[in-house]
Amino acid sequence: MTTLTATDRAGQRGETARSLRWERLTYWPLTVAAAVFLVTYTVHVIGDVQGVWSIATTSLIGLIWVMFVADYIVRLSLSNPRRLWARTHKFELLLALLPALRPIRLLDATTRLASFTKTAGNSIRARLLIYGVGSAFILIWYVSLLELQFERHAEGATITTFGSAVWWAFCTVTTVGYGDYVPVTVPGRVAAVVLMAGGVVLVGLVVATISSWVVERATRGHEDAIPATRADVRALTDALEQAQHRVEAERLAAQQTPSGPTPAGS
Repeated sequence: MTTLTATDRAGQRGETARSLRWERLTYWPLTVAAAVFLVTYTVHVIGDVQGVWSIATTSLIGLIWVMFVADYIVRLSLSNPRRLWARTHKFELLLALLPALRPIRLLDATTRLASFTKTAGNSIRARLLIYGVGSAFILIWYVSLLELQFERHAEGATITTFGSAVWWAFCTVTTVGYGDYVPVTVPGRVAAVVLMAGGVVLVGLVVATISSWVVERATRGHEDAIPATRADVRALTDALEQAQHRVEAERLAAQQTPSGPTPAGS
């Protein structure tokens, strides 16, 4: 069976040496840009900034958007064939077009920096757990900001502070839905639908990952106990065989021992 090298796998995705080199050069700058985007948008919404500060934060958010779009265009231009690269990198296009997805780069950076376990299975499980929990946090945070931005000045709105927006988001993503905070605008309700759908998927991913880890730990403990049980059975079997040999030897010895001299005159 032929083993594919990293270069072969990259070629199957339309990547070239130049596109990979560009990705290595821009990975951490774009990761920092994703963090700056999240912080800037948070300040923009929670601070309800006006005037020059609103222009500054909006301009920075727009600049970061241009950076991600430019990165996608450059990587596409350096790939070969370009259609193959575009077909195998659909998420990169979403990352460039949708601002809400950019902080996900921070999760990828976290999994690259951290070394978790000695086994490949646990490593994959740890990455899934980080992506699941991290994505849920980013989803709640970002939708809370969106909801606050949509609802804050709407007539009859109940979600008018960031605290109430976060509380509403947590209740919604866990499908509890107390009903004390309800979006009244159309964009706010659309954001709620996105949060519900994403929450079901992410919570299911986290629960499944943790359940898999618990089952593996329980199974591993059972498997570790099997050798000890087998050793105990072997020791007991050996002891029984030795006792049987001793009984047999004593019986033979008793049969071979003379019964003693016959009394005179008998």
